[in-house]
Amino acid sequence: MSNPPLANEAANDAWWRSAVIYQVYIRSFADGDGDGTGDIAGLRSRLHYLAHLGIDAIWINPWYPSPLADGGYDVSDFRDIHPAYGTLDEARQLITEAHELGLRVILDIVPNHVSDQHAWFQEALAAAPGSPERERFIFREGRGENGSEPPNDWHAAFGGPTWTRTPDGQWYLHLFAPEQPDLNWDNDEVRAEFESILRFWFDLGVDGFRIDVAHGMAKDPALPNLGLTEFSVIAHEDNHPHWDREGVHDIFRSWRAIADSYPDPRVFVAEAHVRPGRLPDYLRPDELHTAFNFDFLKCALEADKLREVIDRTITDLATVGAPATWVLSNHDEARHVTRYGRAHTGVTTPMHDQGHPTDLALGTRRARAAALLMLALPGGAYIYQGEELGLYEVEDLPESALQDPTWERSGHTVRGRDGCRVPLPWTGDTPPFGFGTFLSAAPWLPQPDDWKSYTAEANQADRTSMLQLYRSALRLRRSTPGLRGEEFRWLDSPPGTLLFERGTGLLCAVNLSDGPTPLPDATSPLLTSGPLDKAGLLPPDTTVLLHLD
Repeated sequence: MSNPPLANEAANDAWWRSAVIYQVYIRSFADGDGDGTGDIAGLRSRLHYLAHLGIDAIWINPWYPSPLADGGYDVSDFRDIHPAYGTLDEARQLITEAHELGLRVILDIVPNHVSDQHAWFQEALAAAPGSPERERFIFREGRGENGSEPPNDWHAAFGGPTWTRTPDGQWYLHLFAPEQPDLNWDNDEVRAEFESILRFWFDLGVDGFRIDVAHGMAKDPALPNLGLTEFSVIAHEDNHPHWDREGVHDIFRSWRAIADSYPDPRVFVAEAHVRPGRLPDYLRPDELHTAFNFDFLKCALEADKLREVIDRTITDLATVGAPATWVLSNHDEARHVTRYGRAHTGVTTPMHDQGHPTDLALGTRRARAAALLMLALPGGAYIYQGEELGLYEVEDLPESALQDPTWERSGHTVRGRDGCRVPLPWTGDTPPFGFGTFLSAAPWLPQPDDWKSYTAEANQADRTSMLQLYRSALRLRRSTPGLRGEEFRWLDSPPGTLLFERGTGLLCAVNLSDGPTPLPDATSPLLTSGPLDKAGLLPPDTTVLLHLD
């Protein structure tokens, strides 16, 4: 079925090339029924807020039925909605209402693995070794005496080995938690099933999918040892046995053919953690449309390093005609307000950056500068829910509240990702800050008391707030042709700063040095991330959009 025309100017076949997409971690966005968990009803009630923000699309983290062993990335049924989030009918209504407001809808799809409660895996456990049911997954005999050792030395993302033994003695592979058995993508039934799942949601009007672990679906059937002592999210060499293998590209070519078969073509964005120079392979014209830019997210907030990442991104993706994307935070990383307030502003080891001293005032100032920089760059951008409110990472959640599987799998040494998933504050002076309904249950993760200064209501009342900055920047993006196009040119600027031109007569200046710097001659500020100093100079940790006079 063809999606209805959208109300905004991004409603064209290439809307995704410059789209700003807002990430909804649905469990923590808004609670419509008062049970303490975010849901579709809550999201529908806030669609006008999102439309007013000025975004082009929403990306919804997994809303499928799931035991929630990994926050919904352990899916037990890909064609339904988790009862805590609503119903399939509510999902249809959400898609319709979003389209009426000019918002596209992108879903998560998790093709590398399923929940251990998925019907297929339960059938596999009940079936004999070598059966068709087990061939949908990766079952192997163990090593050592009586097969008592795992088939190889691979390490899992959340700690421990990647293998779990079944009562009959075989082992099954899971690159993540034991509750997430990996699928066998050499199996024709697996391929056909996911092609059917794509069509199911496309027929309901969904505009695209974000592909979880897009670089991990193909495995070397020999399952050789890696010889590593811990898990790594990317391959550091060619021919890695489970990351970034050539086999994934055949899968994505078949998916692209399905997306292109619709009158209003659907789109894909890849979560692909790969080495520099490898991402264009995923974005060839017959494969995926876009991919997350993890190099930009993880980059330290330093002018030289940012320029290097921006240059490499634009240059590499131009080889396949793909647009760049830019992102500062997501549901797997510490919020950038907190990261930018530290001595080291980049991401080192995921989930291991917690607990370092942070200056929130400095982090907020830098986050404002980074946001305006991101929204001035050519291509698309992603906003993680709550970053437009200036939210910081909650690093002091009670241990009893922690639910990320990393906490248990690490032996209570790594707190995991719950700190960036705390439910959003909307209104009022006390928790739950309007997250739920009147007299609703406490949110599934507790909110800090001082978030009363970060609510959407408080942001709305403050003309200088983070929310007002995002709205102003997104309004300029929509109204300024130079910011919607892909023209980009660096200009000379002092050390520790960035200066580039977008289109004709539109400049962006970023000062990440230790002192103020003059603005380019014959320019007028359109929007600044913070006030200029009394002499009209650009202060440190500040970005300005400028118009040539």
